[in-house]
Amino acid sequence: MENRASSIDWSDVIKKEARGTDTSDLGEVQEIGQNYVVTQRGTVDKEKYYIPKYLVHGYDGETLWFDIEGVNFLEFKRASAPQYEEYSSRYRRTGCPPDIETRIPVLGEKLDISKRRKINEVTITKEPITGTKTMEVPVTHEEIRVERRPVSGMSTAAGTGRPVESRTEVRVPVSSEEVEVSKRPYVKEEVVVSKEPVTETRTITDTVRSERVDTENTDIGTARTTTERKLKRDNNL
Repeated sequence: MENRASSIDWSDVIKKEARGTDTSDLGEVQEIGQNYVVTQRGTVDKEKYYIPKYLVHGYDGETLWFDIEGVNFLEFKRASAPQYEEYSSRYRRTGCPPDIETRIPVLGEKLDISKRRKINEVTITKEPITGTKTMEVPVTHEEIRVERRPVSGMSTAAGTGRPVESRTEVRVPVSSEEVEVSKRPYVKEEVVVSKEPVTETRTITDTVRSERVDTENTDIGTARTTTERKLKRDNNL
């Protein structure tokens, strides 16, 4: 079998034999529709069958082959042509002939969002603050108190010497406390720095492209009519 369904010249199959891949006789090809092939069986009691094009397996130049395994062929016996949607919804397969339908991928762009971890730094700064501290500190000192007392009896002090002949100073030591200020560091408080995850929602806006299929300038009806006229003309021959 040389020709597959995707490369069949449908005008060449008119009046050719139609068979199933199981060699069952499906009649003679009479007409080609948009998504069906009309065959006819019998010489006296002629029966017409509208076989879906989707079941075409190939064409070898003499016989049009259909893959009807698991299909009740008698379902295709009918008096009028089926609606397009009837066969397309039930028998459409991948790789169907391009004259039935051509699949054109319409592309578009979508946003793919990914996340990456970024390391930032938070700087914590300590700076000196100068203030005035006032404290009250009790201090003690000694003062001189002079008392005159009369001498009675023998004095306890050595007074047997001669009176001084000039001005003489007697030094009596007195003590006092002085305040000395020194500074030492201490831990006044602690600042605890911890990290915790915070989830927020960000709105991402970007431009995406897509394709639009424009059929305004395609005369589909004219193309279809031309093909049908050609097939009918070949059939009449």
